[in-house]
Amino acid sequence: MKKVDSFVLKSFIGPLIFTFFIVLIILILQFLWMYVDELAGKGLDFKILAELLYHFSLTFVPTALPLAILLASLMTFGNMGEFSELSALKSSGIPLQRIMRPLIVLISIIAFVSFFFSNNVLPYSTVKARTLLYDIRRKKPDINIQAGTFYNGVPDFSIKITTKDPVTNRLDKLIIYDHRDRRGNTSVILADSGYMKTTPDGAGLIMILFNGYSYNEIEEKKGNTDSRKYPSRKDYFKEQTIVISLIGFDLERSEEGLFKSNSAMLNISQLTSYIDSLNKCYNERLSSQFKEFNNTKIYYEKNYLTDYAVREENADTLKKIKKFDTKALFDSLSITEKKSVLATAIGNLKDGNSFLAQKNESLHYEVKTIKRYEVEWNKKLTMSFACLVFFFIGAPLGAIIRKGGLGTPSVISIFFFVIYYVISISGQKLVEEDVVGTFAGMWAASYILLPIGIFLTYKATTDSVIMNIDTYLSFFRKINDYLYRITMNETRRNSVSD
Repeated sequence: MKKVDSFVLKSFIGPLIFTFFIVLIILILQFLWMYVDELAGKGLDFKILAELLYHFSLTFVPTALPLAILLASLMTFGNMGEFSELSALKSSGIPLQRIMRPLIVLISIIAFVSFFFSNNVLPYSTVKARTLLYDIRRKKPDINIQAGTFYNGVPDFSIKITTKDPVTNRLDKLIIYDHRDRRGNTSVILADSGYMKTTPDGAGLIMILFNGYSYNEIEEKKGNTDSRKYPSRKDYFKEQTIVISLIGFDLERSEEGLFKSNSAMLNISQLTSYIDSLNKCYNERLSSQFKEFNNTKIYYEKNYLTDYAVREENADTLKKIKKFDTKALFDSLSITEKKSVLATAIGNLKDGNSFLAQKNESLHYEVKTIKRYEVEWNKKLTMSFACLVFFFIGAPLGAIIRKGGLGTPSVISIFFFVIYYVISISGQKLVEEDVVGTFAGMWAASYILLPIGIFLTYKATTDSVIMNIDTYLSFFRKINDYLYRITMNETRRNSVSD
């Protein structure tokens, strides 16, 4: 039996490693596709890009593992079924559960490692990746002026050139609008040629212009608009140097504690502490707002009673007031007073409704914050448990379809992973909106797909043909034969009656 275990493990580990890196590369490419606009044109060093991809690739590991296990188990048992190795083992008296046993142990270990990774490595990598991405987003694009169009990447300047020599970087026929005075297009520079270069420390841009004119509109004193003269100034220069600050064009690294309170950057113990603190604050806020609402209600009641008690001289009526008989109180008022009371009551109702809506929105926001932390707490467990769920789907399904390679298993794997992903995201959204409970929403994909895996394992153990197309074709053939016999019998009856 040790040889069987060794054979199954060797058949599984190779495809697992292969598919894991394929899935990881696909997720990295998806990340690049999403953020290519924010990374392009920033002049980032290869070291910075490599660091960014490295940290983000670590954050994709918990997602890539379940899909890799599903694909690898399908390939392994599909190959064993296609080459009759599975049939040979079963004919030797070894059941499918015994063949799967070493892989169940291996997947359990991988699930535990996945949890350890999600709890310890993932928060650290997420902090590094998100902080670096935030710094890259803040970095302004490198200066890359193209001929024939206005370039607005330099702060407070709009620059247009006619031609650009790619060898000498000589710029011809420059038009430069200077907006540093914040008065519109009141300062324009026209130059026959020029050069641009950055300072050695990269903190400034030096523009050296040759043979041009500088036009400036002079700000006129406020007065009669009819007598304005629109003064201006025109200067000719053979050479002019302009120095522009380039603050923000360099990559400035932020402190890693910038996002430390984000739910995705905490481990289980930290999330538990945050959840307890947030729940405590929520309960205190709820109790405080209930007291505030109750005090407001008592305040209005006392005001009504006091106003009425001042006007009443009858002791019996005053006794009724203490019981707050609203009908008697309202009937005792004049028509003018009734209108005034109704207007006041409507105003109080509107104020109370606005008050409750505001407090409800504030409390709902706090609940959503708590749910986000609870979602992240459960996600560290669900992604690890998904390794076992996908194995119990992939292994028996591969034994049933008996088709190895990468084609068919890939299609089936993507199909089940999309189902799992859609259910997980839907459940997460419902939990964050406080529509369903945290456990019900976050574990929905697991307790929906796990029975499917158990059912497939049972069918694979009993050599079911549920994935054999001939089984379904034979069913339709039987229906066709039955309909044909009915048609022939009806034809014979009609011929006999004729």
